[in-house]
Amino acid sequence: MPQKKLSYRILSSDSGRVDLVVARLLQFSRARVRGLIDHGGVIINGEICDDGGIAVATDDQLSLDFDPQRQYREKPKARPTRGFSVVYQDDAVIVVNKEAGILTVPTERRETNSLIDLLSSHVNHNNPRRAKVAVVHRLDRDTSGLLIFGQTRDYAEAIIKQFAARKPEREYAAIVSGRVAKDEGTIESFLASDKSLNQKSSAKGELAITHYKVVERYSNATLIAVNLETGRRNQIRVHFAEMGHPVLGDSRYEQHKAAHSSWPYKRLALHARVLGFEHPETNRKLRFEQPLPKEFVSFSQKMSKNQSVKA
Repeated sequence: MPQKKLSYRILSSDSGRVDLVVARLLQFSRARVRGLIDHGGVIINGEICDDGGIAVATDDQLSLDFDPQRQYREKPKARPTRGFSVVYQDDAVIVVNKEAGILTVPTERRETNSLIDLLSSHVNHNNPRRAKVAVVHRLDRDTSGLLIFGQTRDYAEAIIKQFAARKPEREYAAIVSGRVAKDEGTIESFLASDKSLNQKSSAKGELAITHYKVVERYSNATLIAVNLETGRRNQIRVHFAEMGHPVLGDSRYEQHKAAHSSWPYKRLALHARVLGFEHPETNRKLRFEQPLPKEFVSFSQKMSKNQSVKA
């Protein structure tokens, strides 16, 4: 049977992950759809789609080029060897850009392949008896961005003291649900953990201060720059959830509001973008900055396109 070519304009009722949309349209299994995507048979707005997790929105043009008799199979994919990239390294400190989906350190469940394990293996590959690098601060599993580690415990402790004194510069990029009204502001509360280890405002908690500035407003979401004055666990997530604007993709705080049709990714829309601190040995000021992750860029482009179409 010859190749079949179909074209669809996405209706509001069809929007969502492209692999699910194609599976419904063609009555293909998910595995067969992934194979079709791997073979270049799914095109969105004239561009070949290479990720089934990408969302299609109302009025997107979806084209399918396939052989109805072929059982498309996924192409083998190389396993990622690590979930980070080294941004800076010397004898005292190492700064990395962590990918979303990887723990900074193991929990009490003793997970393997946490960032500290992978990083220690990377740093010490020529000397396996050397001690692990030392943790300075952490990011949630589903948050990406910049982290500092000490090459020794003493160097790490010196930087931890800077954090305790609120000296380091920490700026995050976040996409939150809804349109944040104020152009900038400060959120201040006392946060404490409940029995489920969720953070919430409590008079008995620790002081948490978050400064923010709106970068761009979309129809039903807002890109913001966030500066942390304090660094409590889940601070950004809790503060914006309590404002009624949870971080997109957050399954813990205000999950129903944090879901967004154009954010199908299994990660938080939260990225530690800027990190500045004093070198623990030389006292030289170091500052590092990372670009927005591809998921942020894709979301922004899609939302901007939708707004221009509606305009």
